[in-house]
Amino acid sequence: MLPTFRPNKRRRAKKIGFRARMATPGGRQTLKRRRQKGRYKLINK
Repeated sequence: MLPTFRPNKRRRAKKIGFRARMATPGGRQTLKRRRQKGRYKLINK
């Protein structure tokens, strides 16, 4: 049986990186919430 999670840095960044977040209204909301909360890191890498 193959593993279900195959890490790929490029694919991850494309999906949940900073620019991916900024590209959609919902993603911008997410960043806004994290800024309001005072997160040290906005994007979890």
